[in-house]
Amino acid sequence: MSGEPGPTCEAPPPGETEPGSGVRIVVEYCEPCGFEATYLELASAVKEQYPGIEIESRLGGTGAFEIEINGQLVFSKLENGGFPYEKDLIEAIRRASNGEPLEKITNSRPPCVIL
Repeated sequence: MSGEPGPTCEAPPPGETEPGSGVRIVVEYCEPCGFEATYLELASAVKEQYPGIEIESRLGGTGAFEIEINGQLVFSKLENGGFPYEKDLIEAIRRASNGEPLEKITNSRPPCVIL
C-alpha cells in the first residue's frame, strides 16, 4: 500500500444543489406528428446544462408541443406554430431556478423546411 487515498466521490458541498434542482418541466408532444425526436433533443440539451432538473414527457394532441415549467405554460407550438429555441428554454429554466417570474417564450423556429 502506498498510503495514497483511493478515489473518492464528492457530493456537492452542504447547502449547494445540482443546477436545475427543484425545477420541474413537463413537455407534452404529438407522437404521431414525429415530435418525439425534437423532445429528446431538447431534453438532452436541458439535462446537459441542468443535470438536476426533472423532465417529464406526456403524449399530447395533434400538433402539440407544449412546455410547462413548475406548472406554468411557457411555450405552446399550438400558439406559436413552431418549436422553441434551446437558448430561450435554458433562459426560462435559469429564471425558474433563481425564483424569478417566468415569461412565455414567443420566439419559435419553423417546424420544418420545405425544399
